Amino acid sequence: MKRRGRRRATIRAPGDPRIDRRQEDLTMTATTGAAQPAHPERPGRSDGVCSEFTVFTKIKPGHADALRKDLAKIAGAENRAALRQIGTLHDARHVIFDNDTQFMFASVFDGSWDTYIDDFGKTVVGKHFDTIFAHSEGFPGVSDPGVKDWFVAHQEPAGVFVSSYPDLTVQQIWKDHRVDEAFEEVLDTPEFRAALDNPANAELVATPAFQKLLEEASA
Repeated sequence: MKRRGRRRATIRAPGDPRIDRRQEDLTMTATTGAAQPAHPERPGRSDGVCSEFTVFTKIKPGHADALRKDLAKIAGAENRAALRQIGTLHDARHVIFDNDTQFMFASVFDGSWDTYIDDFGKTVVGKHFDTIFAHSEGFPGVSDPGVKDWFVAHQEPAGVFVSSYPDLTVQQIWKDHRVDEAFEEVLDTPEFRAALDNPANAELVATPAFQKLLEEASA
């Protein structure tokens, strides 16, 4: 079942003078208007609730093959489970380029830049970050107090960042998927068809909202 016409989030961007201070601690952090920095003191651009994070580093001489092996190890169920625990990461990419001398890590996430980095240190993903970025020159370690400064120094903001679903967080997407699957199961039951054909439900079935629901379900 496809969905259209999502309601826009009313949460304001970090740094907005009208913001409720309690809101700044929320994982879901929306921005308003055109693409803006994800945090007043951090690089990167945002579109709706989504922000981009792109880091370029120099690979230590002779470490490219070891980096490839470590990257292959992290693409497993343990890492995916940790990402679900974090619940704010839309996607991530690791790229070795320029004759094995440069490394790029790029991702899209929900919420503030600082919370994003902090969350990695709380799960097995932090251990993987240590393993992967240990092949980059100067990386201090995820638990080092200076790690955020290191990421800032190596981050390059996107010139343009656009999301196909700027108003949907990872958590909302997962929930929508669960609801879609459950509703599809209901649609396939004879009981649902009988309810549609029952004259007692004719007034409900004729409402614009219910008709829109049926239209979306059949699209």
